[in-house]
Amino acid sequence: MSNSKDFMEGFGPLQLDVLKEIGNIGSGHAATSLSKLLQKKIEMHVPGVEVVDFDQVMELAGGADKEVVSVFQRMEGEAPGTMFFIMPPSQAHHFVKLMTNVSEDLEDDAEMAMSALQELGNILSGAYLTALCDFTELDLQSTVPSISQDMVGAILSMGLIELSQVSDAAIVIKTSLIDGDGEGGEDEFLEGHFFLFPDPPSYQKIFSSLGVREDD
Repeated sequence: MSNSKDFMEGFGPLQLDVLKEIGNIGSGHAATSLSKLLQKKIEMHVPGVEVVDFDQVMELAGGADKEVVSVFQRMEGEAPGTMFFIMPPSQAHHFVKLMTNVSEDLEDDAEMAMSALQELGNILSGAYLTALCDFTELDLQSTVPSISQDMVGAILSMGLIELSQVSDAAIVIKTSLIDGDGEGGEDEFLEGHFFLFPDPPSYQKIFSSLGVREDD
């Protein structure tokens, strides 16, 4: 990638701190929204912002061959990008049961499960976009959530297509949401990972809106 070095050299400690702060605010909003929806305390792990190559992106999500359920949305407007919320299939079932209050197996009611996961995607992306819009004053909207179940490699590759034009590395804003009731037990544990991949030109728009210069 001929432009890879130039692209990645645009990210110093200050730029990464800005992205981490966006991740912090977004996950705080998302945790609050999910707590209200599920009527239980949801906490977040401190988001990590990392500069990694594409293989490492897959590893952060559990490995390219790991099967996951994905909620995919495009971020449109002044700083477009791609958003994923991914989780193991067992966690997707757990989220759906919590959101629908239906205790029996939902495999036979795919429409209800799909609707619940789309709502989950809307809540999470809405929380992040609200945080990002408030922080940057940029005009951003999300597309209708798309649900899929596939290998990590197949799913995340879609989000890396735009970035692969200029780099073989990615900035990953990674967030984990967990059950904050502290009751323990596998059934009480909630886990999912939110990935935000701004399109390459969007980084500069985000930084410019915050008064952060490329050479800061």
